[in-house]
Amino acid sequence: MPAVKPKRLEEKKVYESRIFEVYEGTILLPDGRRANQSWITHRPCIAAVPVSPEGKLLLIRQYRAAVEQMLLEIPAGAMDKGPESIEECVQRELAEEIGFQARNLVKLFEGYLVPGYCNEYMYYYLATDLFAANLPPDADEVIELVPISFSEALDMMKNGQIVDSKTALGITLAWEHLRGR
Repeated sequence: MPAVKPKRLEEKKVYESRIFEVYEGTILLPDGRRANQSWITHRPCIAAVPVSPEGKLLLIRQYRAAVEQMLLEIPAGAMDKGPESIEECVQRELAEEIGFQARNLVKLFEGYLVPGYCNEYMYYYLATDLFAANLPPDADEVIELVPISFSEALDMMKNGQIVDSKTALGITLAWEHLRGR
């Protein structure tokens, strides 16, 4: 039996920040029942896996208020509200977060991050052939550059030192791509 898509009947914005908006609304289910749901809307975003000429991953360590921890991550960020292509966003985030841009970008994957309650859609790129290109980081970011080998990163994912899932996915995709799989 083919699935019938529920229909959104109404929605109301209940909160807006500079990064996302929160909505509450009523959904009409296929069997006629109504359900109240909440969701977050978010601009599309990118994640980049920068690899130095020496084969090192250029990760960043930054504070994440939601989990009250310093996390080891790949560079990532939301697209600007104005006209910005995905590749321009990748280059901007690389320059802001690690002080480099890439002559070579390879798209690895794209998809929703947490579609159960948010429409945030992320594009993953491998970034190689890096060159210096500094842009100031966002005003609320404190970032430390952490160059490590793929082997170290894979071990850190296994032992709980890398706990950000976008980073784990990006590193795994880049590793598989570079190994020719």
